[in-house]
Amino acid sequence: MAVAEKQKLRFGPFAVDLRSGELFKNGTKLKLQPQPVQILAVLLENPGELVTREELRQRIWPADTFVDFEQSLNTAIKKLRQALCDEAETPRYIETLPRRGYRFIAEVSEPAPTQQPSIATPVIHPPSRNRRLQIWLVALAACALIIAAATYSKFWRPTIPRIVAVHRLTNTPYAKPGYDRMATDVSRVYFNEVRGTYWNISEPG
Repeated sequence: MAVAEKQKLRFGPFAVDLRSGELFKNGTKLKLQPQPVQILAVLLENPGELVTREELRQRIWPADTFVDFEQSLNTAIKKLRQALCDEAETPRYIETLPRRGYRFIAEVSEPAPTQQPSIATPVIHPPSRNRRLQIWLVALAACALIIAAATYSKFWRPTIPRIVAVHRLTNTPYAKPGYDRMATDVSRVYFNEVRGTYWNISEPG
């Protein structure tokens, strides 16, 4: 593709958008008037070749434009060189051919296209027949447990203890306070018994 057919070009730290007429340095847009950018665009159409002053006049200053062409061209070239940090004596980008014109001498390239990060589409595999059967069995078991728990909680009632029989433990006439403090070793029962002014531990007999 010819340079003239491209819309964005790069040289050194600079990039120029020919469609919008904008000049950038390291990604930052530079403030530059339209005429200097137009001159740069014409020079970039044929890098390494002479662009005469007459060609620039015909391309940028139409015949019905009443200005001092020589002064306007020199001013525009000066502003362009300032933006590019270039010098007429030791040019890096724009070479002056006295009384003839100008030549763009730097290497011109096209910016690399911006690559969009690719997003991998996850592959979802349908569950196998055995896997589906296992899921169904687990679901049925869970439902059965829920139903059983609900039924049990509805019909179960805690057993309330009640007295069904009374057995006399002793026939002694001594006082036996504190029946709530009785103790047992499974085969025998022990309780407190008051005899006169003394407390004794007794058992039925």
